[in-house]
Amino acid sequence: MKVNKTVRRRVLQLAGVALMGGLFASAQAADTIKIGAVAPKTGPLAGGATVTQWPNVQLWVEEVNARGGLKLNDGQRMLELIEYDDKTNPGEHIKAVQRLATQDKVDFIVAPYGTGFNVAAAPIYAKYGYPQIAVSAITDKMDELTGRYPGLFFTLGTTTSFVNGVKDILSDMRDAGKIGNKVAMVNVADAFGIELAEAARPIFTDAGFELVYDKSYPLGTPDLSPIVKGAKAAAPDAFVAWSYPPDTFGLTEQAIIEDLDVGAYYTAVATCFPAFGAKFGSKIDGVLGAGGVNPDTDKMKDYFAKHKEITGKDADGWASANTYVSLQILEQAIEGVGEADREKVTQYIKDNTFDTIMGDISFENQVSNKFWTVGQWQDGVYRGVAASNMDGAAEIKQKEGWK
Repeated sequence: MKVNKTVRRRVLQLAGVALMGGLFASAQAADTIKIGAVAPKTGPLAGGATVTQWPNVQLWVEEVNARGGLKLNDGQRMLELIEYDDKTNPGEHIKAVQRLATQDKVDFIVAPYGTGFNVAAAPIYAKYGYPQIAVSAITDKMDELTGRYPGLFFTLGTTTSFVNGVKDILSDMRDAGKIGNKVAMVNVADAFGIELAEAARPIFTDAGFELVYDKSYPLGTPDLSPIVKGAKAAAPDAFVAWSYPPDTFGLTEQAIIEDLDVGAYYTAVATCFPAFGAKFGSKIDGVLGAGGVNPDTDKMKDYFAKHKEITGKDADGWASANTYVSLQILEQAIEGVGEADREKVTQYIKDNTFDTIMGDISFENQVSNKFWTVGQWQDGVYRGVAASNMDGAAEIKQKEGWK
């Protein structure tokens, strides 16, 4: 496999670590713990991965190494990070994991970015016994997948739970007289969007909503104006897009241009991105999107500050925190076991509760039941408004046109 120029192999450490004297010298003398990471740096999903995935890997590695490394039974070990660009191509991702396992011989690998990639790559992670904490995957096939792959963990909830979160909010708004029952629904035609749309059709219909427009589009579609024009022509009361980052931006830009005036407007992945808020400003006040956070807790405030300080970038309002949480879980599991034994670490994740920036996280049959489902832009802040077993959900704010 030709290695992309963006591949980097290094031990990440802060300059301040040099001041740790004997502790640092001891850590350097020992072998490092090798961490592999494969995600898009190019291709359609690169924009999302460079916001959500890569900065949090950097943040975690630098924080751990600044503390002198992971505390194991035989002393502290620094982290060595080995990165590959999968070019938004599942085949390239699988080849990169193969390389990490057989040539680089990494101890652990960060889970892929995106639902389709987590599902497609699960067999190769399982083949080499790597725990795969999937923080950017939503599917109703969790029971089937976790039964097949004992090292696969899910943190974001099922497809049905996400659709129900949106359905419940639309139902509450309809009951309050804020919207009618006509919904325009669109989806990106990959595993993520297709599964969400398939689940949404009967759920929305059973809740009394009429799907007046239902359209899919290929990942990477450059011109989404026909999709938005078609939705507007159907005169919906609500617009729902099961979208990935490029189309979340593109659909919203076209919705503003075409003045798609609906009482409830929802786009999925990347609605929570700081760049989304920066691009559209106050126009998106009241816009709904996937996931969310409670930005007012002390732990989240500290996380946002450290993310900005170390990476130079603002964390997003949903999956950034989940990605960091997965690395906190991995760190605590490795230290809990006291060695880089993948089988023992996997079992430790199954059996224990972890202290994270999102509170205590544990897994039941390899699935966490604590997650945000819907967020909303409110006065320049993206806040969680619907969740499973999470505290601090904000009240829904009515969207009033594209200001």
